[in-house]
Amino acid sequence: MISDTMNRRRLLSLLAVGTASTLAGCASSGPPGLRPIAIAAPQLPAPPTGRSPELDATYGQMVDGGFVIPAVPYWKIPPRFYRQRVANITGEPAGTVVVDTQSRFLYLVEPGGETAMRYGVGIGREGFAWQGEGVIQWRQKWPKWTPPDEMIGRQPELAKYSAANGGMPPGLLNPLGARALYIFQNGQDTLYRLHGNPEWNSIGKAVSSGCVRLMNQDIIDLYERVPNKARIIVWQ
Repeated sequence: MISDTMNRRRLLSLLAVGTASTLAGCASSGPPGLRPIAIAAPQLPAPPTGRSPELDATYGQMVDGGFVIPAVPYWKIPPRFYRQRVANITGEPAGTVVVDTQSRFLYLVEPGGETAMRYGVGIGREGFAWQGEGVIQWRQKWPKWTPPDEMIGRQPELAKYSAANGGMPPGLLNPLGARALYIFQNGQDTLYRLHGNPEWNSIGKAVSSGCVRLMNQDIIDLYERVPNKARIIVWQ
């Protein structure tokens, strides 16, 4: 177990860590996580850097669900956090979602198991509160957001979005963004979420609150790719 952990740290030593920003919340607790296993990986083309037509299309303005999602100035984000196909270093089978909170990456293992689609993420304090294995029980396009009672206690101005008041309507300013994936374990809601967010500059960072956030363009892409009731593993 110790050698596996050391191998993982060496393998991921060049991946990102982060600092600070802001946004919205979920909270949870859970069992110890599972350890990754590095595997032999195929060579893949290097991701594009700088501005390119490919990245302009990936992170350009888009219309979805009646909302106009602004383009992301991706050239201001470290290229390692761009959505890209990479070798599957997780050791997990096809269809599995793996969140590496320390490196700020989310992997979706692709059919065949040799490659994964990797996304950069931002992690809030609640994102560090849960680890282990669960199921993406359900998914929601343009979800409402209901702040937990503890958050309303800290920020009384959020009371207008409480469950009793119906939550915050969907929209570009909604902290859950364009999509939310809800994680359950043993049939119970963990309150752990994968969700979109308009704050592109928080990707790769440890933000003030929330679970695991992706750029809206990326959470839409993940939503379309992830299998129904997908298995998810969170590494801390």
